[in-house]
Amino acid sequence: MAPKSAAKRTEDTGDIKKKEKLFHPHSRKAGQLERASLRKTKLASASTKRSWKTINKVDRVQFFYHSLPANVPSISLPELHLIVQKLWLTRHDSDIELEQAARRKGRPKSTKETKLLEVKLQDQEEYRSGIEVPDLTHPPTVELFRKWKNGDPAYLSLLRFIRISSEHPNVVTIARHGSQEVVPVEEDMMMVEPTIPSTTIPSV
Repeated sequence: MAPKSAAKRTEDTGDIKKKEKLFHPHSRKAGQLERASLRKTKLASASTKRSWKTINKVDRVQFFYHSLPANVPSISLPELHLIVQKLWLTRHDSDIELEQAARRKGRPKSTKETKLLEVKLQDQEEYRSGIEVPDLTHPPTVELFRKWKNGDPAYLSLLRFIRISSEHPNVVTIARHGSQEVVPVEEDMMMVEPTIPSTTIPSV
């Protein structure tokens, strides 16, 4: 019969081998754990990207919600272009001016100023090629839009969205119909006759 001390050493050695087999970096179990961890990281990253995409979309729609003049059933297409030009594209101008004023002569741009200028350039390019916005020229959409509360992203599916551009200011492309909207076949793209904007757009 083996001494107790020898038996204990044998048990300890077995435990060590068992642990090494379970957590060894090249073991099957370690590979499974690594793949599971990687998948979890990818899912978390994808979820974060989706969340930020939703947040950015809601922020944009809220901007147009607050830019919509009160007590009007809808606005004209030129007025919608004015909101984009005078309010949306200039929304960071005051912050850019503050950064420029705080910068000493000869010093490089701050990180914040650089990022804001990049955002402005991206916005201008998007408007040139086509920006997607709520259809504020469509009375049923405006009526639904005014009922939007608490920034609920799910509610936005009820609204019609259109695409407008600075290159073709009289062309409107319907990007997405509202989920409860009756859709005429010929309404995917419209040419709108230019009209003189009214004075309902808020000043900057």
